[in-house]
Amino acid sequence: MLTVKAHANPSEATKAADLSRPGAAAVLLALTAALLVVVVLGATFGSVAISPPALGEMTLNRLGLTHFAVTWRPQDAVILFDLRLPRVVGAALVGLALAEAGTLFQGLLRNPLADPFVIGTSGGAMLGAVVGILLSAPLGAGVALAGFGIVPLTAFVGALLSMALVYQLARVGGRTPVVTLLLAGFAVSSVLSYTVSFLLILNDQLQLNLPRIYGWLLGGIDVNTWSQLFIVGPVIGVTAIAAVSLANGLNALSLGEEMAERLGIDVERDKRLIIVAGSLLTATAVSIGGLIGFVGLIVPHILRLLCGPDNRLLLPASALTGAAFMVLADLLARTILSPLEIPVGIITAFLGGPYFLYLLRKNRREYRM
Repeated sequence: MLTVKAHANPSEATKAADLSRPGAAAVLLALTAALLVVVVLGATFGSVAISPPALGEMTLNRLGLTHFAVTWRPQDAVILFDLRLPRVVGAALVGLALAEAGTLFQGLLRNPLADPFVIGTSGGAMLGAVVGILLSAPLGAGVALAGFGIVPLTAFVGALLSMALVYQLARVGGRTPVVTLLLAGFAVSSVLSYTVSFLLILNDQLQLNLPRIYGWLLGGIDVNTWSQLFIVGPVIGVTAIAAVSLANGLNALSLGEEMAERLGIDVERDKRLIIVAGSLLTATAVSIGGLIGFVGLIVPHILRLLCGPDNRLLLPASALTGAAFMVLADLLARTILSPLEIPVGIITAFLGGPYFLYLLRKNRREYRM
């Protein structure tokens, strides 16, 4: 079990989770392999099944690496490359972003109930999405930017604006107390959420598309073109990699802010970077997935039980597990009752909750952050 101990300097404080150690490297390698397997499954199964050999041959031909004889139907290639793979990759990016954001916020706030939406991004995204649906009527459904419709764009902007508002409200004397941040996030998210409820009450006057709103609130991977992934992919990838560099600071913060400062951590700078990284990951995930709950709350807890609390391992492990978990959840959402598609948020709750309770019960020990 990897644990965090107080040492003379921050580098020693996280030495136990050095990713070059065989154990940590083996964990990340196994999780990467599991993600690849789940991605293949997600690309293989659907309303039209594509065999794994055909999938491999089509992919290698498309990349120009081989020239296998075409034994599959032309529409199979269209389904794979234009419809299914973008959605599978999008699901992986959403899961990665939410799981890593949840790990960041749980570490920052030292609160096991923290999730990616803890500092107001959910309320802002909800209100932004409703505003986008209101604007889509006069502007037209065809309004899009780089493949994104107006609803994902306004949800993304709403999530970032609410995060900025919470951060400014929580600042006290040049510092950002975590308790104040948590309370401000709860208050702002509640106000924005009830604003959405008020707009729904006025539906007769506003003529909102209620099924679309409820579908967005329950979550669903909305990726139709590769152009969307060419934007969100680099944003999530770069932010997730940068967030791993904050692991030392998160480990030190777990000892308390005063101890972290004694270890040489610039506490306020690291808190700002953690908030920005977590909020950017969450807002980007919301733009293509809606409000998918449970992933950012449960995945970090499961990995903390299995791998220990050290963030040098926990952050990348949570990211890989979140990606695989979301691809699997999306696969079940679109196949379990085919042709009916279940909102993916329902699947994540049904999958993640019982397994987490099983782990918690099996370990029979006090949970540790």
